[in-house]
Amino acid sequence: MPAPRSASRPKPRADAADPAWSVPSLREPRYSQSLERGLAILTCFSAEKPSLGIADIADELGMSRSTTHRYVITLVALGYLEQEASRKYRLGLRVTDLGMAALGSTGLAEHAHPYLEELRARTSYTASLAVLDGAEIVYVDRVRSFRRGLRGSAPGLQPGSRLPAYCTALGKVLLAHLPDDAQRRALADTRLARRGPNTVTSKRALREQLADLRDAPLAIADRELDEEVCAIAAPVRDGGHEVVAAVSVAAHAGMISVEEMMDALGPHVIAAADRVSARLGYRREHERG
Repeated sequence: MPAPRSASRPKPRADAADPAWSVPSLREPRYSQSLERGLAILTCFSAEKPSLGIADIADELGMSRSTTHRYVITLVALGYLEQEASRKYRLGLRVTDLGMAALGSTGLAEHAHPYLEELRARTSYTASLAVLDGAEIVYVDRVRSFRRGLRGSAPGLQPGSRLPAYCTALGKVLLAHLPDDAQRRALADTRLARRGPNTVTSKRALREQLADLRDAPLAIADRELDEEVCAIAAPVRDGGHEVVAAVSVAAHAGMISVEEMMDALGPHVIAAADRVSARLGYRREHERG
């Protein structure tokens, strides 16, 4: 009589006759403890603990410091961790790349793309969706304007491109809705360089702007990123009412003023952001009731 299947061992995939296709359990030789430890190190980092030393990681995971150091050095070499001047470590850009792939696989770009297409059709300007990574925005999707004047502006921007958050409408929305501690850390690591004629270069003034934006439906960036572009953006929320992304339209400053954008295009941007939010499970309080 054959031995019963272990309860901890997952069943083989229905489409695979070869048992090698099954997922390995903790007891199987195919399970990689080294990979588990490397991934566990990455999960030690969070918004509350963005920088950690070898001792911090070793204590949290119950590993020796020499073993922890060996794994950390490997993760640095692969780009998943970066060493700071303080000799502590933080997550590297390769982790962001994985995060962007996860966003795509979980459908954020897929959910948003039809609404960005519709937003471009209604406004005739470039529509974008972005998330926040530290003090930068990362484009998740971007639907370019058909207008010639704007197509020549920032031609290199595409999904995965990054810009400083402080001088973009998308970034201001996302910074404004961060928890206070996370916002302070993001601004502490940011040098407010002047990029356009209206760039905010005072951190105090920027903090005041962000405080006002928490209760505002839209954020604006009027020739802050460069002298040719103005933009407005609205927040995207998930089922837990957390702001997880932002939607924007951007226009050439010579075509339309930011005041005209707010009046004529603002309702369309808010509607697009709300539709994406609904796809992510967000419901307003009266709808939830």
